Amino acid sequence: MQGWQFTKTHEPLQLVEVADPVAAAGQVVIDIKASGLCHTDVTIIDDPGWMDLIQPPVILGHECAGVIASVGTGVTKFKPGDRVGVCPIDPDTQVSIGGVVDGAYANKLVVPQTELIPLPDNVSFIDGAAATDAGMTSHRAIFGVGGAKVGMKVGIVGIGGIGDFGAQLAIAAGCDVYAADPKPAAKNMAEAMGCKGIFDDVSEMKDIAPDLIVDFAGFDSTTSHALSVVAPGGKVVVVGMGILHSTISTWDLIMKRAQVVGSMGGDSSDIAFCYDALSKGQVKPTLSTIDFSKIDEGLETLRQGGVTGRLIATQD
Repeated sequence: MQGWQFTKTHEPLQLVEVADPVAAAGQVVIDIKASGLCHTDVTIIDDPGWMDLIQPPVILGHECAGVIASVGTGVTKFKPGDRVGVCPIDPDTQVSIGGVVDGAYANKLVVPQTELIPLPDNVSFIDGAAATDAGMTSHRAIFGVGGAKVGMKVGIVGIGGIGDFGAQLAIAAGCDVYAADPKPAAKNMAEAMGCKGIFDDVSEMKDIAPDLIVDFAGFDSTTSHALSVVAPGGKVVVVGMGILHSTISTWDLIMKRAQVVGSMGGDSSDIAFCYDALSKGQVKPTLSTIDFSKIDEGLETLRQGGVTGRLIATQD
């Protein structure tokens, strides 16, 4: 099979030929149909700080959906031919695909059956792939960590692939959602989904004072600005890792008795929730596609800020 392999920082991914994976006990092999491109993979390539978490050479990519090709002994919940999405994180070992073990920028993937989520027949592989990271991560950050509830004022920083999905989930849940993103295309997305207010920068939400702000960008100023405008007693959830270090105002933190917390990923329950929302038509993420053979070009487009929503690589 083929896969896009990472070897070291500042080196482009290489499309390599490797042996097809074989399912061991409790594992399945998946024919990947769609793989989401995430900005995290750009930062893995660009930022040496990630080398503490990555074990190269490794095939990158951590969000995908496909069809089960084969199963190992002891697999009872799934069978060949089943349509599935893959949770990026092994619930037992906490090992993530596309970092420590080979990931989704490949034709095939081997994972434990515990990482699988059934993909409804009326949900496409493209949508299914996006939900395994953009959906999972945003759902966990907004509801699991952020505690969003009906009627709560929620600020979303960054209407990219994750923020788009998350904002739609929050609106569907009855939250009053406000978006911050300087890109015209992102503003158009926020308007189309029904955000109550749309701004260039989260600092412009001062008069709104959201109860919860989720920073899907993570570019230092986005986090500090979010803390400056969140309501007293409010919470800022940081998800984005645009840069790996940030400075915040301890004055705002203490005087507001606010919370700044991090959220990373999620689990199969978050993905299952997103699949249900997709199946019911409650969310419709903004997605574009490229061919698997152009994943390197897609990551460069993502690096240059040229992607609206989520970019998905497809395979026949």
